[in-house]
Amino acid sequence: MAFERVCALSDVPENGSLRVELSDIDLAVVRFEGQVYALEDRCSHADVPLTDGDVEIFDDAPTIECFLHGSCFDLRTGEPTNLPATEPVDVYPVQLDGEDVYVDTEADGALPAAAAN
Repeated sequence: MAFERVCALSDVPENGSLRVELSDIDLAVVRFEGQVYALEDRCSHADVPLTDGDVEIFDDAPTIECFLHGSCFDLRTGEPTNLPATEPVDVYPVQLDGEDVYVDTEADGALPAAAAN
């Protein structure tokens, strides 16, 4: 695993998201109900940034919603929870070290992971 610092925890709004542009991937770093998640910042259906959407509970799952067509993605697994999206987005392991958020972008993208505040 190769964790790299992507932002400060204070940069990510509670119950919200932050877009982090790295050299090889754009991440959505999401804080929701005391957990921090990292996933690919691209809707698998419409190819638009997920960070433009709302973070909320949908069908008992913590999700981020694509603003364009309303598909929601489970923050834990990247799986879509409703149509029109049918393909998951990649999720990445997160670690917190004090106020710093670290993400392992070299993981295979299919690992459900979150870090608690």
